[in-house]
Amino acid sequence: MNCKSSFNRNISSDFERRISNLLTGIFSELHPITILDNFTGWGLQDMYLSEEVFSGQIVTLKVFEDNVLVRDFLEEKGNGRVLVVDGGASLRCAILGGNPVQQAQNNGWAGIVINGCIRDVDEINGCDIGVRALASHPMKANKKGIGEKFVPVCMAGTRICNGEWLYADTDGILVSPTELSN
Repeated sequence: MNCKSSFNRNISSDFERRISNLLTGIFSELHPITILDNFTGWGLQDMYLSEEVFSGQIVTLKVFEDNVLVRDFLEEKGNGRVLVVDGGASLRCAILGGNPVQQAQNNGWAGIVINGCIRDVDEINGCDIGVRALASHPMKANKKGIGEKFVPVCMAGTRICNGEWLYADTDGILVSPTELSN
């Protein structure tokens, strides 16, 4: 798999200019009231640093040990959004692997945050898309197509709603009800 050669991200130069120097630490200082939470200590692994800094409007999904809806979402155009998946913090199987991540990259998703496990870590790290997860696991998920789309999800005590904004870097992840700017 060669993720890097198959994707050309369409990000406006204005957006790149605004976001390039604004990392989570600076955002948390500039917008202390609008930041919902920072899940730095939550346990999301930074070993999946295919793209260290990413941000976008959130699309939420709630599943448990099933990846059909995850794959379905990532087959759609991402338009710079971030898919936030509450996988129930299950550590028994992976709900995201290398092929869906490559597809997400090709479809313009900015990132994927998984409250659960991923697999194919080396493939994912070769992609130009941000991925964060609790851990890796070699076992595949179920394929029943059960889950809920566009619903509020909870990760580490933080309620995250569809349409909010996520900002991630190596220091952590911030969630805001509105888009942040400098």
